[in-house]
Amino acid sequence: MSLENFTLDYFSLKGRTAIITGGNTGLGQAYTVALAKAGANVFVVTHGTNWDETKQLLSGSEGDAEFYQADLSDREQLQKVVPACVEVFGTVDILVNNAGTIRRNPLLEYKDEDWDDVMALNLDAVYFLSQAAAKVMAEKRAGKIINIASMLSFQGGKFIPPYTASKHAVAGLTKSFANELAEHNIQVNAIAPGYFATKNTAPIRADEKRNAEILSRIPAGYWADPSDLMGTVVYLASKASDYMNGHVLAVDGGWLAR
Repeated sequence: MSLENFTLDYFSLKGRTAIITGGNTGLGQAYTVALAKAGANVFVVTHGTNWDETKQLLSGSEGDAEFYQADLSDREQLQKVVPACVEVFGTVDILVNNAGTIRRNPLLEYKDEDWDDVMALNLDAVYFLSQAAAKVMAEKRAGKIINIASMLSFQGGKFIPPYTASKHAVAGLTKSFANELAEHNIQVNAIAPGYFATKNTAPIRADEKRNAEILSRIPAGYWADPSDLMGTVVYLASKASDYMNGHVLAVDGGWLAR
């Protein structure tokens, strides 16, 4: 990039193909719509099959959309995702590792199976999908991998030990993959969303005391909307971020700065 050559085309994703896991609801839906509106073909991996709302939101986008049902905690199904995308669109240029889950319980009562389920989706799927996508990207010496971290990548939290462990690990994997894949011109970064109004956070927002505590610490003073992440994911997926690598970018209304 040079000063005289820079245009807004550096943010365009026209002609590129993105896999977005968990891309049919919540924050993932925002990532899907943003990338499609920026011109990318989107391969949306979902656990369910009710895609009507997202399809409607994608109406008028430049890129094409394909929806693919899979349980990413199942290793056999996980391994089919990247080949399925390549079969439909011919390649993978962008991977957004958004799919995740959370189970809340006090540590002394936490169930082994809850630990296993959270780690399988939040961490194992990120590792194996990133590795598979990177092999495709390395062949053409270009690609973007965007992991979804969390405020719990920096803090401990309560009642969610595997979620905290997995999100700390996602931050570590982001840096580890970035170090190795840079020589293949693949950039690996992460988004760490702050407090967003989604179904996952509905129980916290319904707790008046906890809700007030959270809002009192956010300098912006409000729970964010998923649309507040759309510009961030487009930037990290585009040529405009070619020199950003191994970074965990907090979009948190100032939460961590407080």
